[in-house]
Amino acid sequence: QLRLVESGGESVQSGGSLRLSCAASGDYYPWYAMGWFRQVVGKEREGVAAISPGDATTAYADSVKGRFTISRDNAKKILTLEMNSLKPEDTAMYYCAAGPTRGRAYLLSTSTYDNWGQGTQVTVSS
Repeated sequence: QLRLVESGGESVQSGGSLRLSCAASGDYYPWYAMGWFRQVVGKEREGVAAISPGDATTAYADSVKGRFTISRDNAKKILTLEMNSLKPEDTAMYYCAAGPTRGRAYLLSTSTYDNWGQGTQVTVSS
C-alpha cells in the first residue's frame, strides 16, 4: 500500500511563495505518475500540476502556468510543488496523488490516480 503525506501548506499574503512537499512511503513505484490537485469546498477537485515517470513530462493547469513548478525525487520518494506569485484564488486544500501513468493527456485527470494524501491547506490573503 502506498501512503502519501503532504506538508508545507500555510497562510500567506498575495504575491508570496510556498513549497509543498509530498512524502511517499510503502509501495512506491517510480513509474507512477504523480500530481498535485486542489479543492475548494463546494467545488470539484482540479488538477494543478502533474509529472510523468521516466522523461518527467509535466503538465500544468492554465491558471498556474509560469507560477508553479512540480518536481519529483524518486530516490527520496518526494514530490514537490514550488508556488510563486500566489493569488487569493489559489486558496484551497492541496492534495498529492499517485497512480499508473496513462499518458500526458491524462496527467491532470483525477481518474489517473488511485492513491491520495490527506491534503494540506493553502490560504492566500489579499
